Parts: sequence; structure tokens; C-alpha cells
Amino acid sequence: MNYVIVDIETTGGSPKASKITEIAIYKHDGTTIIGEFSSLVNPEMKIPEFIVRLTGISDSMVASAPKFYELAKEIIEFTEGCIFVAHNVGFDYGILRHEFRTLGYDYRRPHLCTVRTSRYVIPGLESYSLGKLSRNLGIEIVGRHRAGGDALATAHLFTLLFEKDPDNLQKFIQQEVNPKILHPNLDLENLDEIPNKPGVYKFFNDLNQLIYIGKSKHIKNRIDQHLRNSKTKKGTQMMAEISRIEYDLTGSELIALLSESQLIKSLQPSYNQKLKKSKFPYGLFDRVDEKGYIQLYIALTSKKAENPILRFSTKKEASTYIDKMCEKYTLCQKLCDLYPTQSACFHYSIKKCSGACIQAESATDYNERVQSFINNLSFNGESFYIVDKGRHKSEKSLVLVERGSISGFGFAPYHFQGLAPENWKQFIDLVSEDRDARTILNQHLRRTERNEIIHF
Repeated sequence: MNYVIVDIETTGGSPKASKITEIAIYKHDGTTIIGEFSSLVNPEMKIPEFIVRLTGISDSMVASAPKFYELAKEIIEFTEGCIFVAHNVGFDYGILRHEFRTLGYDYRRPHLCTVRTSRYVIPGLESYSLGKLSRNLGIEIVGRHRAGGDALATAHLFTLLFEKDPDNLQKFIQQEVNPKILHPNLDLENLDEIPNKPGVYKFFNDLNQLIYIGKSKHIKNRIDQHLRNSKTKKGTQMMAEISRIEYDLTGSELIALLSESQLIKSLQPSYNQKLKKSKFPYGLFDRVDEKGYIQLYIALTSKKAENPILRFSTKKEASTYIDKMCEKYTLCQKLCDLYPTQSACFHYSIKKCSGACIQAESATDYNERVQSFINNLSFNGESFYIVDKGRHKSEKSLVLVERGSISGFGFAPYHFQGLAPENWKQFIDLVSEDRDARTILNQHLRRTERNEIIHF
């Protein structure tokens, strides 16, 4: 399998509004570079001054360069049968696809992003920009912000990534949508315009019936996943029925989750019912043992009649969370179903448990801390807003919790914080809280440490 490492310089802006000024492509076999293609490109438009300062590419430099259509056939042939690789692949791949689309050609290649791959193969770095990543790894960039220099640095980075983890690298290859297996009415050009941002999306069939609702932090990537070869019979069937797609940006992942849950309940699309599977199959439950101590334990919600205190996607997620709460509230591992033993738990031996496991601490004192933990899950009846990114730069998203219950969510202009929080409710669309919404909120607050929370 061969790869083509690509970098493109443009006149700036979005793929629809900008043109290519330079392209560099290095063919790579997974071990070393085996071929090279590069050229300046006449964009047939004036290059903005700030782009000239950034790249050094001026109007005079590209005046006699070939226009894109003169290079198109060679680019197609050079990249044929290869995986398209770039740092922030969505940009370079999107620009190239748009240029080909203006020529009436649908350019598609499987693609891989070295930013996403680097985060997995080399975790824990402060920044994954090409410049900082190259400095950390000792890769020299000769000609920063020029296609040749950046593409060569990305090729060296790809060599390192391939050497470190060649097997897992394959799972980052994003296969392209195959138009032949999709509904003929589905407009693939509109798919390219979908932004890769948090939001909710809807699939409709050719009778204009809503058949599926989904959400994602990156809706374009998620929609693309639906439209590739599905691994399930129902997924393949749904893919063939999709003839139109709508989407709404939410800015915040939390609002995407809450919106999806609310819309599915109210609209009940057919495939959400067919593919229905509990997103939170595990729950945290409590019981009082024969000695009067409150015990916390994890169980499948499907096997319990009562509602859980909290819900979780996996048992591991539940155990990890309860382990953290043991530390925070000085709870007993044994009484939290984390340390099966007939005697004292491990934390008691290192003085992190006060001895409820062997009745060295009274049930009254211990239960008070357990109850404090449970009460905090209901936010102690507090009222607050969770403030996050908006759908665009001029706004913020808001989720309103009143007296411990979700009241609604909405969007406010960026300057709204000049108003008192009591007046922010004008931006909120009110909703009725349900069990899933409470679970979604608790899970979001557990997983996201940097929440901007404004109490009132």
C-alpha cells in the first residue's frame, strides 16, 4: 500500500472561496519516500497581502505557473491507488476536491490525518501543530508555510508514526463514500459543505420521512461514517434509503447530546427505534446492609426494577468513576463494590478508609458522607448556567439548571455576560427534564473538567 503526503498553499479562506497557489506531494511506501510531485499554481486571482507575507508566494511568482486544470491529470495519476495523507487532512483534501469539482471531476481517495494519528501514537504533547510537533520530534522544516517544506516535514512525521505503530495506523484511514451504493437522490456535493462541528443531523428517505437522528462533535465525519459500507444489516439498509440530510449546529457537545435525546423522543424516527440500544446500560445503585451501612454497587439497569443513582456507558467507566469518588469522599472500597473481601479493604490499610468495612466507623458517620455524595449528584438543588462555545464566534451556548433540574438550553450573543445571570433566561428554550437528560448532564460534568459554570 502506498501513501501520498500532500501539502497545499492557497489564497486563504474557505475551500469554496480560495484557490491553490502551490502543491507538493510525496509518495511514500510506509518506509521511505519513493516519488515526488510539486508545482506552483496560477490561482487566476490576486493573492491577498497577508497570504504573501505568510507564504512568500506573490502574484509575480505564480504569473507564469501552470493553472490547476493543466496539472489535474498528472495529480490524478500520481495519487491513483494511494492513501491521501496530510496534516489537518480535511483542509488539503477539501481544497483539492473543490478544485477538481470546478472541472467537473469527482476526486476521491481514502485519507488519513497526521494530527489525529499523532495524538494517538504520541499522546500527551502540548501541541500537535506541524511546527511544534516537528520541533519535539527533531524534524527540520526547510521552508515553513511553503508546500514543499511542510509536505516533506509531514512525510518524515508519517515515517515516524508508521514505524511506531503500523498496525493501528490502518484504523485512522478514512474510506471515501462510494456513490454507487447510495441513494441516487442524495446530493454528494452538499455533503462537502457540512461543517465538521458539534451538532445534530437528520436523515430523510425519498418520501421525505425522517428516518434517523444522530449527533456528534464532528458531524461531517460522523455522517461520512454512516454513508460508507455499514457493518450491520440495518445500517446498510438505512444507508441505501438516505436521500436527504439536514443538520443543526449546536456549538456545545452537551447541547448536541440533549437535543438529540429530546428530538428522538418527540419525533421517534424509524431507524432510531430499529437500532435502539441503551446508551447507558450500567447503573450505580445503593442498598443498606444488615449492619446499617449504605452500600454502593454497579449493575445492569435492565436487571433492576428501580432507577439507578447514575448511569454509565460501560462497566469500566462506572468503576473508574466510583473509585475517584471513594478518594474524594473517603468512602470504603468494600462498601462500594470495588474490593471484595471478608475483612478490611485495602484503603483501610493505608489510612484512606475510616474502617466502615470492619465497623470501626459508625454507620451514621459513614452514611453521612455517602449521602453527601448522592446529594451532590442532584447539584444540591443549586441553580446555574453552563456556558460553552456557540454555533459561531459571535455567540455562546447556555444550558440552564434550576434548583438541581435541567430547565433548557439556548444561545446568547457574545456580549450577554454584561447582563445579570437572572436575565439570561430570555435566551433559553425551555424543556422538560427526563431521566436521560439528567444522565447526559451528569456524564458531561464527570468527563469535562473545564466547564464554565455560573451560579445564580
